[in-house]
Amino acid sequence: MSGEVFQAQVIKNFFESITGPDRNLTRIYMCVVSLAKLRTESPERMAFLLGQMKKSKQKRELSIDILDYVCDAAIEIDMQSVQTAFGVKEIQNLSEEFSGISLDSL
Repeated sequence: MSGEVFQAQVIKNFFESITGPDRNLTRIYMCVVSLAKLRTESPERMAFLLGQMKKSKQKRELSIDILDYVCDAAIEIDMQSVQTAFGVKEIQNLSEEFSGISLDSL
């Protein structure tokens, strides 16, 4: 599960990089490479992704193949891991915390 939490954090950083005011291609490149390594992609897949990043740099726009790759990775991650990465608590856990509070303690 910890690998999926790291993947979710990398994906979050990727989308923050491409939607933020500073669209630094080096940061985007590092997110893609980190995600591919966390997912233990094959050398052929890594070469393809790196080739797409080089094309993106030349054309000055992000390749749709890179976006597809990151979106596919995001879809495959377990929702519990994503919630952990983003610091979201489940509704069930929150309801248990509230049911444990007594009126006498207020």
